[in-house]
Order: sequence, then C-alpha cells, then structure tokens
Amino acid sequence: MTGYEHQGKTTVSPDVLVTIARLSALSVPGVSHMAAVSGGVNQLFRRGIHDGVQIAVKENTVSADLYLVLKQDVNIREVSRNVQLQVARAIQEMVGMDIGQIDIHVESIDYEEEEA
Repeated sequence: MTGYEHQGKTTVSPDVLVTIARLSALSVPGVSHMAAVSGGVNQLFRRGIHDGVQIAVKENTVSADLYLVLKQDVNIREVSRNVQLQVARAIQEMVGMDIGQIDIHVESIDYEEEEA
C-alpha cells in the first residue's frame, strides 16, 4: 500500500471555476472585457453572474456560458472559438473536470479604443 489510496478527495468551488473561465477568456486576443450576465431566474441558481460567466456542474461535467465584449475589427467566430478552446483547456488542465459545452454570448463590441 503506497498511502495514496487514503488521501481523501478534493472539492473545487464553483467560484474557482468561474475565475478560471473568466481569466482564460480575458487572455484571448480580441476579448475586451466580460459583460454582465442577463437577468432572469438563472441568476438565483448559477455562480459568477457578475463576472460575465455562468457555470453549471453536473456529474463532474462543467458547462459554461460566457458573456463577452469584443474589441473592434476582430473575427467574431474566430475569437469565440479561441475562447471556447482556451476555457476548456484551462478547466481540464487545472481541475481535471470534463467539459460539457461552452456557449459564447457576444454582448457588444468595444469601440471606445477608436474614440480615445
């Protein structure tokens, strides 16, 4: 017996998953910032509503909705796909959980850079 069989278990807070998803999304070129999550009943049952991320965990599988504001002059499809890949990779590598789906909601385009 190596002793590893009785180490116990690790529990990851949904808030940790929200943070991983948010920081991963913000690291993708073309993402300006996170948008506020739309209202509704889901706000009562999901974490991260103020971070632009909604996370749901069911049977060790993570699903996420990310609400983004993109920078101007980017390919929305490409940036969205890159966000999905980056968030999925980060969650899988950091916490070892399976990924169900990652839905991207582009809420706006940030044109303030041009005006500044």
